[in-house]
Amino acid sequence: MGTPKEISAVRSLRCRPMREILAHVQFRGTIRERSVEPYVRLLKGLRARRRVRGVLLDISSGGGEVVASTDLYLAVKRLDQVKPVYASIGSIGASGAYLAALGARRVYAYPESEVGSIGVIFAHVAVRDLVRRLGISVELLHEGVHKDAYQGYRPLTEEERAKLQAITHEGYEQFVELVARERKRPVEEIRPLATGEFWTGTRALQLGLVDALGDRELVLEELAQLTGVPSRKLVRVAPPRPLLDRVLSGGANDVGGGLVGRFRDAVEDAVVDLSSSSLRR
Repeated sequence: MGTPKEISAVRSLRCRPMREILAHVQFRGTIRERSVEPYVRLLKGLRARRRVRGVLLDISSGGGEVVASTDLYLAVKRLDQVKPVYASIGSIGASGAYLAALGARRVYAYPESEVGSIGVIFAHVAVRDLVRRLGISVELLHEGVHKDAYQGYRPLTEEERAKLQAITHEGYEQFVELVARERKRPVEEIRPLATGEFWTGTRALQLGLVDALGDRELVLEELAQLTGVPSRKLVRVAPPRPLLDRVLSGGANDVGGGLVGRFRDAVEDAVVDLSSSSLRR
């Protein structure tokens, strides 16, 4: 048994209030399953962190894959149901990135931010003519009359094009309805804005697509005011770095690590953008 002083010190330590913090989560680049999954796990983990009283979602992205965008939106939404999340759109919050930001309690943008691009696109690239010019012979063995339609080799038939257009329209309608629900607006008011174009942050505020204008310092101050946690208690949190980055960089601040990450992102972006068939928002 310890002395009275020791016992008193232990009791004092146990009774000390938990140091509360604000979390800063930053997302950059194309939204795809591989890049989003670590953030979904991170945001889920923050829901259980009692020290974290609020989250600043710092997002700048031109969008990406439909399912990945939905996953990120749902992760933000579920976190906001437990503790407040304020989204700050950087240079661009378009399409799937705008969707993800809508999961937050409030959405901010810079006056110069590119915001919106509410729409869906299905990219189909057919390389048959190019392959023939190169003297390459391609033979596709398949079962199912339309199985070879989405391999990126031949053009689509009218029937296949109509089927893909229907799928694209379905995704578009879901996007419009979600924006209307999150912005608390009738679908009829959002549909004229869902043309696939983007607006400046200033215009997006006028259209009711964001809640306020301001830089991240202003967003942080308002989040601090809401939670009662001083803005200086902000802590940057991020998913663990991929093993390849850690091995090749040799350190978190190594310039090589940054180059590796940028090279990997560029390759993956090219694959997503030029894939033979991909539904994107």
